[in-house]
Amino acid sequence: MSHHDEQFRMSKNNNQFHHVVVMAFPFGSHATAILNPVRRLAMAAPTVTFSFFSTAKSNTSIFGSPSLLSSNNSNKPAAYYNNDVLLSNLKAYDVDDGVPEDYKLTTTSGNPADQILEIIDLFIKSMAENFRKAIDDVVEGVGPASCVISDAFLWFAGEMAEEEMGGVPWISFWGGDASSLSTHFYTDFIRQSLNLGENGIVGREEELINFTPGLSTIRIKDLQEGIVVGDLESSFSCMLHRMGQMFPRATAIILNSFEDLNLPVLDDLKSKLPNKFLNVGPLILSSTRSSSPSELDANGCLPWLDGQKPTSVAYVSFGRVASPPPHELVALAEGLEETGTPFLWSLKDHLKVHLPKGFLERTSGRGFVVPWAPQREVLEHVAIGVFVTHCGWNSVLESIIAGVPMIGRPVFGDHMINCRMISEVWEIGIEMKDRIFTKYGMMEGLDLIFCSGKGKKLREKCGALRGLAKHVISPNGSSSKNFNTLLEVISNGLNNKKA
Repeated sequence: MSHHDEQFRMSKNNNQFHHVVVMAFPFGSHATAILNPVRRLAMAAPTVTFSFFSTAKSNTSIFGSPSLLSSNNSNKPAAYYNNDVLLSNLKAYDVDDGVPEDYKLTTTSGNPADQILEIIDLFIKSMAENFRKAIDDVVEGVGPASCVISDAFLWFAGEMAEEEMGGVPWISFWGGDASSLSTHFYTDFIRQSLNLGENGIVGREEELINFTPGLSTIRIKDLQEGIVVGDLESSFSCMLHRMGQMFPRATAIILNSFEDLNLPVLDDLKSKLPNKFLNVGPLILSSTRSSSPSELDANGCLPWLDGQKPTSVAYVSFGRVASPPPHELVALAEGLEETGTPFLWSLKDHLKVHLPKGFLERTSGRGFVVPWAPQREVLEHVAIGVFVTHCGWNSVLESIIAGVPMIGRPVFGDHMINCRMISEVWEIGIEMKDRIFTKYGMMEGLDLIFCSGKGKKLREKCGALRGLAKHVISPNGSSSKNFNTLLEVISNGLNNKKA
């Protein structure tokens, strides 16, 4: 009898078997983000079985190739064991990505981002059915679910937990900050309050949504696509809208943030949402690094930084998917060159063609352009003085943890509201004028950070947040206490069933 068969038998006999089903959104950094707290939970609760569901591409990028042991039954989802940390109670399974066999992308722009959006659209349209099928196949062999943890995007997980799994607890994971969660929760209220006409937000971009609790400094143009901007009828926008409506039905909502960042927003959400609202971040501070810095740093970023003066280098990176258009990359490069600022630029090889002619040669003595950099280790290096970023939430947290101020050029999603919080609420960075890189705008930003009194104040405030972030994960810190509450929810499992 296998280990899982034995656990399943015990569950029927004494109702003590706990099986947590984890559902990941497989694009961007979503799957990695939700795996972080799940891995911690699996380590803290070794008697609980965790089944992690995502697409084959996503699982392979995280776990490597499927286990040979899983190939005995080709009708079952492929199984992956966590090779990063040896946890026998954590295994991943494939979910169909929704892309039909022999499907040809209709996107003709040649822009990889547009192709990804088309693939995401296909996934969304069939994701509920595909997750149900994969989970049913696994539950049949592993045992019934006692709890569900899902990316907040996968709102239907709440219905599955409530209606198909006997009312087991559903935990919704939000990988961003409370401010961006709040705007999704208040989507209907924001739409009704703004009363947008045929012209939408045209001419009203700078208006504040100060009628929304805790968000008095947020402008209409800071809102994520799908709230009042963009195609509100797209599958992606509809997914986000339904997500906001489902938050009150969750047993708990966990965030990769910490309470000291957004107390007014948190106080409001806690008063409105009848569930456990748990900030357990910054998760990166409580996670173990899978490799040493030298193993991660194949391009030699850290040795190069060792040769630079303290707080003198501009680190430039826009994440896995986001990137400014070519003409802005030119302007950014020209600003770096004109100011003479030492820089480390993480830039994908296929984008180097957009750099000004001769730029790499002219700046080779003080600049270093690499296809990938170990961002956390780079930001924590004493040589880094500013982070030029798209303001994705993981990047924002990593910059706070390192105490490095930011120059923000948001691209999409929650980047805009994150950038606004950075520049106007927390005052730990600045936003590029009109959210566009220009040569002179970049020069002014670098001068402000490195040569002005305001730059010094930004660095001091970032350092203060860094201290708070480290305190919350201490044994008596708020994030540690919230994580213990989360552990109780998943460990009690069936005892936490909704009435």
